[in-house]
Amino acid sequence: MGFASKYRNELGLLVAIAGVIGFTLIFNQAYLTSPALNVKNILHQTALLGIFALGAAIVIIVGGIDLSSGSVIVFSASICALVLMACAPVDPGTGVPDIGKIAGWSPVLLAIGVTLLVGLMIGTLHTWLITVVRLPPFVATLASLVGLRSFAKVLNPAVTKVLGSEVTKVRADADNFIYLSEWWVALTVFLVLSVACYFLMSHTVWGRHLYALGGNEEAARLSGIRTDRMKWLAYSIGAVTASIAGVLYLAKIGAANPATLGMGYELNAIAAAVVGGCSLRGGVGLIPGVMLGVLFLRVVIDSINKVVPKGSDDYQGMIVGFLVVLAVAVNELRRQSGGGGQRKMFFPGMLGVAVIPILALVVSCLLFVMYGNSAGIITFFSVLGILSAWKIAESATAKR
Repeated sequence: MGFASKYRNELGLLVAIAGVIGFTLIFNQAYLTSPALNVKNILHQTALLGIFALGAAIVIIVGGIDLSSGSVIVFSASICALVLMACAPVDPGTGVPDIGKIAGWSPVLLAIGVTLLVGLMIGTLHTWLITVVRLPPFVATLASLVGLRSFAKVLNPAVTKVLGSEVTKVRADADNFIYLSEWWVALTVFLVLSVACYFLMSHTVWGRHLYALGGNEEAARLSGIRTDRMKWLAYSIGAVTASIAGVLYLAKIGAANPATLGMGYELNAIAAAVVGGCSLRGGVGLIPGVMLGVLFLRVVIDSINKVVPKGSDDYQGMIVGFLVVLAVAVNELRRQSGGGGQRKMFFPGMLGVAVIPILALVVSCLLFVMYGNSAGIITFFSVLGILSAWKIAESATAKR
């Protein structure tokens, strides 16, 4: 297999990233007026998302799904902040621990170590629920998605009350800990984890077993692979990487707030993995593709913030959702073309006839709210014509 064939998804993402940057420059010159600041911001956000997207991707490669990343992030941040508070010297005037007066790296390293251990415990719990209790991965991790955030909300005030100050939003502003908020720290961690995950997946027996598990679990089991252990490895990596991200988000923000931190982050991680070439069927995906998928997603979100005149945050969910659907559709086309089977029809029969105006309406409504009546009307008829021509071409090909 040639380089271009093996890494066609990655090469396509590089072209797409360049295209998004070029498109952004047409409407906003920020990349040219303050290039260093923009690069730092994008790389910082890319690294923070990429750290736990790597874990989510490995879970997807083994044929699973992890919906708990966002809640693991906020729960881990809460644990880290609580340990820091427990290690902080007590202010004699208030009788409350003052995290700002923590000296040295020992309390910080202890807090990080406890946090990573908690992440490993969460991954182990997920594996037990999936392999022993036999819950579907969707249900097991959905329970953590809901439960861990709620747990953090009640744990924070309970622990801080014992320590002398009952709060839900726990501060973490020790000087040495805040040092971790530097953009290059997250980037370094991301790159180190990426290299480690790449080596694991591409150059070890465990990596081959993880791919085999995702490709066909029953065949992997019959060939002697200890599938339960491989699932434990995948889900532990997923939870621990989320815990690492939780520590870095805590350093960046300065406090663990269960009401807001990590909200919806798991969907961005899954989106980055899928855009990066991971198949939700399992068994497919490369770490370099995930890295570029994360970068592409962050460049797109940054582009939205620069191009959309107001309320850009409201458009991010729609754009990310569209990219996920597009990535899954492209992966499906590649899978079918690679298998030599009949080309997939996206608009078959009457269902295709019904969905074409719906898609045209959705796209035109988006352009309408962004740019007004004319853009919406022109987009509706343009998309309607393009998709109708697509259906006619599919129908003609199917009759041959």
